[in-house]
Amino acid sequence: MASYIFDKLLTQGVRAGQVPARTQDARAWYRDTAKNVKRVNQKSMIKSDAERMTQRILPGNMYMFSYNPKTKIQLPYYDRFPLVFPFDSFSGGFLGMNLHYLPPTLRAKLMDELYDLVSNERYDETTKLRISYGLLNSARKYRYFKPCVKQYLFSHVQSSFMYIYPSEWDMALFLPTERFSKAGKDKVWIDSRKIARA
Repeated sequence: MASYIFDKLLTQGVRAGQVPARTQDARAWYRDTAKNVKRVNQKSMIKSDAERMTQRILPGNMYMFSYNPKTKIQLPYYDRFPLVFPFDSFSGGFLGMNLHYLPPTLRAKLMDELYDLVSNERYDETTKLRISYGLLNSARKYRYFKPCVKQYLFSHVQSSFMYIYPSEWDMALFLPTERFSKAGKDKVWIDSRKIARA
């Protein structure tokens, strides 16, 4: 269950003397701990915690959800359970940065840079990333965002959106929740490295 997984990791962090998502050492501890989770059942996550489920998304928050792309026949591959920071909307959908398209080491590098864009340092429900495509595209330090930008249609979202609390961002980054179809994650991550270098 989602709350169980996140709560368990947070409890371990408190016992280890870590403060969620407030220092580089704490972020590293949560990332390393999340890496040790072997398997996560996405359907159980979506059903497990009604409190964090929503139909409405806000830019700069982090969400997980089930997705079935309209153009999946044409796509070389796609993620059925995205981990997304939405940053722009259009009629019928939104643009978001799906961090699953990066290998874990690059997710960490990008997230470390994105922490400079938080709206505040409370890491509670008021904390968001202040991001836009223009801002991300304007600085080389954010270059890893490029392969992550995806378009999502609300009509093809197959679940509610699971809100990830800012104190859990680093755990969510490393939980094995990506579910790529039509290609394995190694192929996806090789392609993403090429896109980020271009």
